[in-house]
Amino acid sequence: MGAGHDHSHGDARASRMVIAAGVLTVFFVVELTTALAINSIALLADAGHMLTDLVAMFMGLTAVLLAKHGGASPSRTYGWHRAEVFTAVANAALLLGVAGFILYEAVERIGDAPEVPGVPMIVVALAGLLANAVVVLLLRSHSEKSLAVKGAYMEVVADTVGSVGVLIAGVVTVTTGWPYADVVVGVLVALWVLPRAIALARAALRILSESSPSHIDVEELRTALSAVEGVTEVHDLHVWTLVPGKDMVTAHLTSRREAALVLDDARAVLSARGLDHSTVQVEPPDAAAACECENSNW
Repeated sequence: MGAGHDHSHGDARASRMVIAAGVLTVFFVVELTTALAINSIALLADAGHMLTDLVAMFMGLTAVLLAKHGGASPSRTYGWHRAEVFTAVANAALLLGVAGFILYEAVERIGDAPEVPGVPMIVVALAGLLANAVVVLLLRSHSEKSLAVKGAYMEVVADTVGSVGVLIAGVVTVTTGWPYADVVVGVLVALWVLPRAIALARAALRILSESSPSHIDVEELRTALSAVEGVTEVHDLHVWTLVPGKDMVTAHLTSRREAALVLDDARAVLSARGLDHSTVQVEPPDAAAACECENSNW
């Protein structure tokens, strides 16, 4: 039942990402063509961000399909679940690269800002808002369960803000003729992207480095396991995240009590903290002592 449920969710993610990628592809072509035609750095910044949206979507789709169909094997016992984490790192790197390029172009235009027609900016920005709104609605419900989808979702949300900025730049250009409205918005879009790229990279790298999940207090967990009836020691306690929504834990518990009873109580402690993917070993005191002696020889 659980496997079928996961597969149905995987199919839903994949189909929504395909539709979202189609919408973004059409709009990217329109925005890039317009940006080059009217020499708008704000539109170019938004088009560059849209390109990362597209790449994120296709890489995320690949990651979802690999996680769904790339089953476990003797050489890859967890299958391809981590593919979406690597995807998130790549997305973050792309975002940082685009932001850096736009900031460089903006600095180059200081003192020599070209005249940019405002009406095409307004029209394209409105179309961009519509396209982004459609994609946000498609991805929102799956963004908390998949880091690959979350990366694409975050980029589209940020791009929505970029479209608003381009719209404002177009209105300012049409009403006042101020030549730097386009440059200022381009810089603001780039600065808006940077912290989100860094946050996405940090989340993915935290998983890749196998750090303990931020929502799990490992010392509190150790204390709770130590409080299980009959347990005299907790050692080799490790908590990490395989992918978002799947936290893993291993622990060795020293106890003279019947192992089956200790396991039941320990798993109840772990489940209460959302740690359902657990490996718990119950061992007698002499086994723990032998283990510590062996480790000390290393």
